[in-house]
Amino acid sequence: MNNDQQVQSMLDVMSKFVGYIGIKLPDDVEAKLQELSKQETSPLAIKIYETMFTNQKLAHELYRPSCQDTGVLQFWVKCGSKFPLIGELEAMLKEAVVRATIETPLRHNSVETFDEYNTGKNVGHGTPTVFWDIIPDSDEVEIDAYMAGGGCSLPGKAMVLMPGAGYEGITEFVLDVMTSYGLNACPPLLVGVGVATSVETAALLSKKALLRPLNSSNPNERAAKMEKLLEDGINSIGLGPQGMAGATSVMGVHIENSARHPSTIGVAVNVGCWSHRRGQIRFDKALNYTITTHSGVKL
Repeated sequence: MNNDQQVQSMLDVMSKFVGYIGIKLPDDVEAKLQELSKQETSPLAIKIYETMFTNQKLAHELYRPSCQDTGVLQFWVKCGSKFPLIGELEAMLKEAVVRATIETPLRHNSVETFDEYNTGKNVGHGTPTVFWDIIPDSDEVEIDAYMAGGGCSLPGKAMVLMPGAGYEGITEFVLDVMTSYGLNACPPLLVGVGVATSVETAALLSKKALLRPLNSSNPNERAAKMEKLLEDGINSIGLGPQGMAGATSVMGVHIENSARHPSTIGVAVNVGCWSHRRGQIRFDKALNYTITTHSGVKL
């Protein structure tokens, strides 16, 4: 294939992939929801989970988005410096979102700030958002796609703590966000926590945390312990499915961190709702693809 044919081939796959993740939840999310549902004893919580599972079944059978809010598309691209389409990739992802919006279809969620009009295409100034990691000497690309809905974006918060606040300050910050805004995000939630120096570095890490597979842990044993303590603490709030009370509140808590300045503790929270629509796809240099988050998919 020449360059134009390669672009069209990858564009076709990506537009179908973007639409698909709005319809079918990742394997690990489906498994976690089943696991959490078995811990509920209240009739209302049990019925809510049953409704969630029916919703997912019908979405797949009818090939329609599983939630009406298909969010603003975000991509985290880990691209090899030798991947043949590195220069065309960002424009291609934008066009894939336009195609998926029309063909799936997806709800129009890109409103131009200050001008206050909906583009009708799910693309606009700065949307979809593309975060880049360049991998030296690689000729492959790994793309994480995420639908950031309005409800799961509402609890997002970041600030810089005085160093004396310590890890107790991080805990207080996270629990304050969850008790104040967790209901808005349609529990059970996936809670991403970023710890770094400044608000922007912490915020970026908290979003990256949402892309990790469920049941994974931070490689630092102290951070992993804090993930578990925060998970237990948020579960004790008793938000339950859809915030209607229940045994559990979260699918997990993921912490991503960097080294930080000794005088500050930047902390941020990003949240994924129960309908956590993310997907990961990998392409080799010949554009053969593998989907790692959803089994048995043919696009």
